[in-house]
Amino acid sequence: MEGRPEFPAFRPRPPWWGGDLQTVRNYLFAPAPRLAGYASEAMAFPMADGSGDVLLGSLERPRGAAGRPLVVLVHGLTGCQDSAYVCGSARFFLGRGHAVLRLNLRGAGPSRGRCREGYHAGRSADLRAVFAALPAALVAGGVVAIGYSLGGNVLLKLLGEPAVAGFVRAAVAVSAPVDLAATSRRFARPRNRLYQRWLLARMKEEARAAPLDRHERAAVASARSVREFDDGFVAPRNGFDGADDYYARCSALPYLEAIAVPTLLVHAADDPWIPPEPYRDYDWRRAPACRLALTERGGHVGFHGRGSRIAWHDRCAARFVDGVYAAASRSAAASAK
Repeated sequence: MEGRPEFPAFRPRPPWWGGDLQTVRNYLFAPAPRLAGYASEAMAFPMADGSGDVLLGSLERPRGAAGRPLVVLVHGLTGCQDSAYVCGSARFFLGRGHAVLRLNLRGAGPSRGRCREGYHAGRSADLRAVFAALPAALVAGGVVAIGYSLGGNVLLKLLGEPAVAGFVRAAVAVSAPVDLAATSRRFARPRNRLYQRWLLARMKEEARAAPLDRHERAAVASARSVREFDDGFVAPRNGFDGADDYYARCSALPYLEAIAVPTLLVHAADDPWIPPEPYRDYDWRRAPACRLALTERGGHVGFHGRGSRIAWHDRCAARFVDGVYAAASRSAAASAK
């Protein structure tokens, strides 16, 4: 929780007061930070599900990264490897000496032209396939996985499922919609109508980049809300019986108690999109590997705080990961005695 000594207190940086300003800063006033100066290579991850789809990512390496854990960053809904928050986190962790993989989910960003299908909130099998395909030398120091918004939900769901790669040593989820039905209800509030219009347009643009039959094209065109889009297009295209079934089966909340990897969840109560109640009402004793950092302010993947241009969630993630690795080192040293 905020206020414990390992996390700094979050105080909004002027003029970004309030959840809405914290949220929109990423999109209106924060162009993606340049990552020039780091060795970069494209990575491709073919999916073995018969679709022919290929997920793409960008791997950056600083000098002297050998032995440090690889950081894998997973974007949110309608985002990609070049989203401002992804690039901001990448620059921060590269500066700390980590290699960083900025992963595009299925059909997102540069992966869009290489995929017949698209990502969704529960498509955790894709992350499992990516982790399994990472070269052994790249993950020799372990993997730290960080997911934002929808990508955070996908990551948490994966961590609560069987057969998670053993080299995933720590994870962080930022502003994750762990209860998709509650998120849908909050997002549908009249105050969010501009957000809804903007996000829905981007969702439709992503959908139309993949091959669609006439029924799917009609469902995409007729959707007037994110819920209608999920109910008429996302759910039937991915084998769910409507939006309610999709939300129930893909929400990460029921998976938390099965997570064994040390995991930090960061969320703000004033997030205009995702409600705090699923976080506040959950009995965290049921999920001993999970740690919650819940602030009153910060917006949606915002956390633009005083005292540093580095996002507060990145600073918390770094402290958390350092603590996880320090504890592992102490445990290994004690076992060697």
